[in-house]
Amino acid sequence: MTFISLFSGAGGLDLGFIEAGHQPLWANDIDVDAVVTYNASIPNFASRHGVDAGRHRAVVGNIRNMEIPYRLRPDLVIGGPPCQGFSVAGKMDPNDPRSRHVWDFIEVVALAEPQAFVMENVKALAINRRFETIRSGLFEAAHRLGYRTELFLLNASHFGVPQQRERMFFVGIRDGYPVAPRPHTQDNPPTVRGVLSTLPDYGTPGNDSICAAKITAAQNPVMRKSPYAGMLFNGQGRALNLDRPSATLPASMGGNRTPIIDQQTLLNPASRNWVEDYHHSLIQGGPIANEVPSRMRRLTVEEAAALQTFPHEMQFHGSQCSKFKQIGNAVPSALARSVAESINEALGNCFPIATTRQAV
Repeated sequence: MTFISLFSGAGGLDLGFIEAGHQPLWANDIDVDAVVTYNASIPNFASRHGVDAGRHRAVVGNIRNMEIPYRLRPDLVIGGPPCQGFSVAGKMDPNDPRSRHVWDFIEVVALAEPQAFVMENVKALAINRRFETIRSGLFEAAHRLGYRTELFLLNASHFGVPQQRERMFFVGIRDGYPVAPRPHTQDNPPTVRGVLSTLPDYGTPGNDSICAAKITAAQNPVMRKSPYAGMLFNGQGRALNLDRPSATLPASMGGNRTPIIDQQTLLNPASRNWVEDYHHSLIQGGPIANEVPSRMRRLTVEEAAALQTFPHEMQFHGSQCSKFKQIGNAVPSALARSVAESINEALGNCFPIATTRQAV
């Protein structure tokens, strides 16, 4: 089937739908760097997966001020409206102007009349009581347009993503009923170590977009039971447990919020983990570290992209901070594919599913 994509960013959601056999017709985002990234990679990715992208290109602009090509009559409308107004990392303000974009999405659905739609957003929009009016309004608007709807809250680590990222997917089906995406790694989620092992060595070509933000110990550490949950370092960058999925990667990566890796433990799983030893020492009343050893370093752009299940060949454009932002804002493509396959099932169609996947 064909789709148009709104608030597309670098194309994580689109990649998953392409892998599930769907054809992109039109895409849009307000971020210039993200659109350059999208146009440099997504059409080529589509052709490699046997999907005809034609002259498909993303365009820059606010959808409120754009001419959207409804004449293309897309089968699907997909997208992730800006989440800053709903996110726990922000002010969680229902009146934030950016929160209005969920209604822009519904307006496009009303005009395009697709067979189905998929709206992605943060967990808080799905569960927080202060957004109940918005949720009810979305359900009512979709029902008036003739769609049966469900809201799914999904953990990306259950769908082949090495990341504990929870996101909501508001799904509407015109001639059928939404089907819950089927988790396949819930009991055995991929790990940070597993995905990083598929990349070139740290600092070598293909994994050399190094984040230079210095790592320093917090003078007033925030302690938690887990050494990976508290705030042991200045800034909000946390160490990652290499043998579990990572925490949610934020769009604010690029500086001291970029997650931290113990390089020595990455190379030698049998070696003692510095952050675990340091955390244990602090619990026992030990001193604040004067310096953090050089073995502790931050994720590269390529590693962050891999944790979001972007293809290794994906080339991000813009400044390093912009690249990290595009990655942190994206829908993991492996999660998106599972959602797309649930749409296939809901509509009762059989599509040729691409079998070549990037290893995680």
